[in-house]
Amino acid sequence: MWAGEPSTLAPLAARSLMLDVAEMGDGYLAVGERGHVLLSPDGQRWTQVVVPVRSLLCAVATVGDRAWAVGHDSVVLFSGDGGANWAVQYEAVEDEAPLFDVWFADQLRGIAVGAYGTYLATSDGGATWNQRDIDEEGPHFFDLARAPSGSLYMAGEFGTLMRSDDQGENWTKLPSPYRGTFFGMLPVADSTLLAFGLRGNVYRSEDAGNDWVKVPTNVTFGLLGGCLRSDGTVVLVGLSGAVLESTDTGRTFVNRSREDRVGLSSVIDTHRGLLAAGEHGVITLQLDGEANR
Repeated sequence: MWAGEPSTLAPLAARSLMLDVAEMGDGYLAVGERGHVLLSPDGQRWTQVVVPVRSLLCAVATVGDRAWAVGHDSVVLFSGDGGANWAVQYEAVEDEAPLFDVWFADQLRGIAVGAYGTYLATSDGGATWNQRDIDEEGPHFFDLARAPSGSLYMAGEFGTLMRSDDQGENWTKLPSPYRGTFFGMLPVADSTLLAFGLRGNVYRSEDAGNDWVKVPTNVTFGLLGGCLRSDGTVVLVGLSGAVLESTDTGRTFVNRSREDRVGLSSVIDTHRGLLAAGEHGVITLQLDGEANR
């Protein structure tokens, strides 16, 4: 039973640090610092809901009206009613291993990953979470991403790149072109994907991660998140306002970085446009670098 402090309603929660945003039904859900969870019907107006923790929440995944949020203290939060009410499914404060990402294949099968090789899996919607050892080096795992082919990819520190072709049951370590940290992977076609991370590094593979080519970006800031738009445009975002755009599946990028240098952690494509979570909450992101709430 969770014995920690619940989050508190903050007048400026919508302008606080938010690390992830996802679609939830016809609206949106965002998570971030101090256990802040925000709901929005349109990506513009945000309302905070109280959750059982004050831990920094790093990522959120949604399936229908169900949502899972993960973060520090190895906490996993669950909502079964569109984000209105939340409960703690899992926590391990003593491990001092924050969870950085969460992914669900459907309402039952999910994975949460984090620091020091932490890898949790569930087959019952999070009622139980089982720890597994995936990499003996114990790197921080930062990102999970599913390709159109069905393959699942994972990125982390020490140049860690991994692929699973069976929804996470088994993992293959991919040859890495870079020994620094990768914060994310973005599949842009069945076998084509991008890996991105520290110092503006982006690498591209056309054979499901077996061979990589470095892509020039002309930025030196960490790239933290990305999305593939419905028209095929690739968008990557990161620290110091970094925004990169590609219209050729990541072969080349145009620098669209923001003049205000506000850091961005994640970005999603919606029918209302791009929404990005970052230092000043969730913003509507225009590819010319201008942003409006």
